[in-house]
Amino acid sequence: MKFAILAAGEGSRLAQEGIELPKPLVRINGEAMIDRLIRIFNKCNAEKIIIITNNLTTLTQNHLKSLQQSDSKIQLIVKTTSSSMHSFYELMPHLGKGKFCLTTVDTIFNEAEFMEYINTFSHFEGDGLMAVTDYIDDEKPLYIATDESLNISGFLDSEPQKYISGGIYCLTDSAFPILTKCIEEGKSRMRNFQRQLVYEGLSLKAYPFSKILDVDHASDIQKAEEFLKK
Repeated sequence: MKFAILAAGEGSRLAQEGIELPKPLVRINGEAMIDRLIRIFNKCNAEKIIIITNNLTTLTQNHLKSLQQSDSKIQLIVKTTSSSMHSFYELMPHLGKGKFCLTTVDTIFNEAEFMEYINTFSHFEGDGLMAVTDYIDDEKPLYIATDESLNISGFLDSEPQKYISGGIYCLTDSAFPILTKCIEEGKSRMRNFQRQLVYEGLSLKAYPFSKILDVDHASDIQKAEEFLKK
């Protein structure tokens, strides 16, 4: 299976709070967030790991180019984009046919849960298996509406549900025409792409994690470290 990482954001909130490193290189318990994802993806027998970063953060670029020397599966795309959905669009031609897993660079999860999630997706017959959590500590959570079987019926901004999006997306290439349509229609943001998936009738299911964190603020670093130590 191919894996992809969205790492093209500027991490402006962390910078404003005194964190000097680019977000992908921020360390959680001594390990850069992007290194942690690459390590876990390799444990899941990644066929390829495609990463997009912006052309402003040379530290991240140089770090990933260094990693490429010892890991031929890493493929780096350097391009500044206007949104996470546009970053995904740049990754799309490199993902090919079949199944893949896409994550944001700052998503923090339990490693064993993630590996079970990937194993479940490898046998999944629908169009997408979306990581969700009932742990809500987000300024603008994306709520996930599901039925009792965890089939997804909506992605909502302001109607609280049990689960929110965890920023981890297991999809198939059936999503690509819809992503292209979103770009052509001038849409942006991953949540709007996900809404379009539901509108177009794709078969999406939620996969609950006990907890998923995003590292958007300096205080989130300590939260993430404490969570992983447990």
